[in-house]
Amino acid sequence: MTRTAPAAPRPAPSRTRRTRRAVATTALAVAVSGGLAACGGGGGGTKLPPDPKVGSTASAPAPDSGAALPKSKPTGMKIDAAGVDAKKMVDLKVDAASGELGVPNADTDANNPGWWTEGVTPGEKGVAVLVAHFDTKYGPALMKDVKKIKLGDLIEVPREDGKTAKFKIREIEDVNKNQFPTDKVYGDTDRSELRLLTCGGELKDGHRTNNVIFYADLVA
Repeated sequence: MTRTAPAAPRPAPSRTRRTRRAVATTALAVAVSGGLAACGGGGGGTKLPPDPKVGSTASAPAPDSGAALPKSKPTGMKIDAAGVDAKKMVDLKVDAASGELGVPNADTDANNPGWWTEGVTPGEKGVAVLVAHFDTKYGPALMKDVKKIKLGDLIEVPREDGKTAKFKIREIEDVNKNQFPTDKVYGDTDRSELRLLTCGGELKDGHRTNNVIFYADLVA
């Protein structure tokens, strides 16, 4: 289970954009310092996909082109390497009571990704955070073919303004939830970057033991 942490206070309206972003990032880092919990849980004969032992690998960051897109909400996600082509994006928030980052509803959105609405939109300068299920109690979900994704593959995020933010994967990290790299994932940046989080590892007590984290840079 994800460790419960108190919800962090929202920044005051008078603060600068950069300060607001830094405070919001800190709030999320506190909220999900134990990783994501809501994957797995299959039962009653439900057939789940094989354990996603992805492994960790990295390459040098792409040169910073300085390019960034204006603010515009994401409307889906496409990853050709894994057969992902979602036409919907779910809004995610940090729960005020539990202090945990929400995930897409397993009953209605197992095959749709979610976006942390208190962070930047994909393509803006800063870190945009997306979350998607590997599996749920109902079986395989959107990221069921996560093992097919490699360094250099693209994560494409269509947006309400008609533009598509394209991110090139430069690092894949497969870590136990107890060792979740909070600062690395949610730390502030002056580049346009994306983090895509899903679950990995084996099933233990109804939940996946690991998180798989994709770090990607905006290239178009």
